[in-house]
Amino acid sequence: MDKELHDAFRKLKQRDVDTFPVKVLSVDKSAGTCKVTDDELDYTDVRLSAVIDGNDKKFYLFPKVGSSVLVSPINEDLKNLYVEAYSEIDGLDLKIEGVHFNIDKDGFLLKKENETLKKLMADLITAIKAMKFTTNNGPTINLVNIADFIALENRFNQFLKGN
Repeated sequence: MDKELHDAFRKLKQRDVDTFPVKVLSVDKSAGTCKVTDDELDYTDVRLSAVIDGNDKKFYLFPKVGSSVLVSPINEDLKNLYVEAYSEIDGLDLKIEGVHFNIDKDGFLLKKENETLKKLMADLITAIKAMKFTTNNGPTINLVNIADFIALENRFNQFLKGN
């Protein structure tokens, strides 16, 4: 009798629609959705986050177009799918209150309210390049190693994205 009861409970827990593999056809980063296919059917508006509640505090992993992902239905509804697992990531986007963190092949953006790390670094390098010092013989007029700071500025520009 215990075995029959156990099997009955297991059947009650089983979902009618399980997680299934698909291929990513396109990604809409602004909407937080993607279009996928299982080679028989295309599924549109697949969520990149299981919870989409309209607030701006989100975390998205963006799958690479052409990669494989696993999708699962919410409440066993095939019209209400979300990406559960990724084989390849194209980027990520995280928003918490006034902070925005974004990474992709172009670099990363770290923004707090209206300030970005890239802008802070650019302003710092600009200030360093404009530095003047007073010596025993009067003020200096040229930064002797300005080329080093220009090279450093170019490296930051390649590493960071945003303003």
